[in-house]
Amino acid sequence: MLRLIKHKTFVLIMLTFIGLGLYDPKEISLKGLEAIESADSVYLEFYTSNLMGTTVEEMERIYGKKIKPLSRHKVEVERKFLEEAEDRNVVFLTAGDPMVATTHVDLRIEAMKRGIEVRIIHNASILTAAPGLLGLQAYKFGKVGSIPYPGENFRPTTPYEVLRDNQSMGLHTLFLLDIKEDERYMNPSEAVALLLEMGKRLEDDTFDENSFVCAVSRAGSDNPGIWCGKASEALRRDFGPPLHCIVVPGKLHFMEEEALQIFMNSTSDTEV
Repeated sequence: MLRLIKHKTFVLIMLTFIGLGLYDPKEISLKGLEAIESADSVYLEFYTSNLMGTTVEEMERIYGKKIKPLSRHKVEVERKFLEEAEDRNVVFLTAGDPMVATTHVDLRIEAMKRGIEVRIIHNASILTAAPGLLGLQAYKFGKVGSIPYPGENFRPTTPYEVLRDNQSMGLHTLFLLDIKEDERYMNPSEAVALLLEMGKRLEDDTFDENSFVCAVSRAGSDNPGIWCGKASEALRRDFGPPLHCIVVPGKLHFMEEEALQIFMNSTSDTEV
């Protein structure tokens, strides 16, 4: 949207969601850089995901703009940046691809209800990066699951139920692992332990200690970690720094089996 103000000067007014990719600030697109350059304000949300290969200070230096980090409360409750986007050019930065997180879809809906023009600049997502790193066919994945840290009176079994449904159809399951604002990042060992515990509570053996599971660590970095093995082995393994995700394969095509063997053997963080 272009608005004419004082002395026939045109001012750009919109909300632009920009995906930053998977790991470091260099993954941003040229289109994203151009949008940041023309923005009045640049906000950053890192609680749904994060770029582990950088800091806000480094991003400001590379992008040439002051960046305002937002907490979960400021994104989901206060939403003052939406008010600002009603008469200014605002950029909203996220890790990965902007519209993967339902939080961002909700923001997009609210912005459009307010009459704010919305632009989306996409980037790489773990939804495609994890299958690519493992050599699994992306179209053979079922519903994506998220594994949260349990809390008082909060011990959901939904992730296990997602896995059970996908397995019944021979589909692979990608699990996104919880991130807390106090910089706690769930690792594959914790995720596998939680799935095993859920299975026991549900009295279901779809996933047990002999189940085959894969882990992807630090996707987007120069040295991503890839590992596959039994769930019991994952419980004892150190997967290194975050971010992580896990994949429980369904029925493997022979090409996927070959890819897992070859790709696993090409990294230092492997076991098949």
